[in-house]
Amino acid sequence: MILVTSENHPNHKGFLNIAESISKELNVELEIKNEDYAFLSDYGEKDEFGMSWLPQLLIQLEDGRIYPVLTQMPFGKDFKPDPEAGKQEAFNKIKNLVS
Repeated sequence: MILVTSENHPNHKGFLNIAESISKELNVELEIKNEDYAFLSDYGEKDEFGMSWLPQLLIQLEDGRIYPVLTQMPFGKDFKPDPEAGKQEAFNKIKNLVS
């Protein structure tokens, strides 16, 4: 797993907790890249102007291909970030990639 983040970003802790939890559950290594926009330019999601944003969680498969699995923190019914929903979203994308 690869987390590209910035420690100053408001969603940093949420993404970090999700990344660490998934990494532990799947028994895969977690690599943290700090503000690596060049990496995101190659592998992450981009907006309509071609710009990447932080944070983004990606996974590298055994064959070397890299895919984003969580790029936006979902919001709950209270309009606050919902890390549990984010974790589930990432797990679902990983499951679809490896099946």
